Amino acid sequence: MRSAQITRKTAETDISVEINLDGTGTYDNRTGVGFFDHMLDQLARHALIDMVVRCEGDLHIDDHHSVEDVGIALGQALAQAMGDKRGIRRYGECTLPMDDARVACALDLSGRPFLVWEVAMPTQKIGTFDTELVREFFQAFSTHGGITLHVTQQAGFNSHHIAEAAFKAVARALRDALETDPRKADAIPSTKGSL
Repeated sequence: MRSAQITRKTAETDISVEINLDGTGTYDNRTGVGFFDHMLDQLARHALIDMVVRCEGDLHIDDHHSVEDVGIALGQALAQAMGDKRGIRRYGECTLPMDDARVACALDLSGRPFLVWEVAMPTQKIGTFDTELVREFFQAFSTHGGITLHVTQQAGFNSHHIAEAAFKAVARALRDALETDPRKADAIPSTKGSL
């Protein structure tokens, strides 16, 4: 089973993450940041990754440390759960519509982190949540998960819809990339022999 447990404790956050890459998309995410929990739920559900996240952070300052550090821990858990990446498809992509919003994601589980973020949120807040933290999460997640991640907004005027479409697009692309390739189930998907 491709699973991992990560704990991360700093002066700013205390985080535990459990994931199962071969799950059904069950989730139990509690970070103290309501909108972010909703986005993590979408990530788990649409990637079919079972996910439990707990975070106690310095929310009296703002949500930044909690969101970024959960991204770090989730990325580390993903990298650990993938192991040597034998048999995975490696690449995934999805163009996802959500009402007015349409967001495209293409990713490579290459071990070479890089984020291309072409998303413009029209507002600075979704409720009390800072919209700039969506990018911060994906920056941390891609860096610590070793993911080349491209996210491009193609349409949208509602920040909630744009953010949710981004999380769902990444989730669906991740699901495809993590699937076992039935034609190469025992092979590392690289001519180098390792990822």
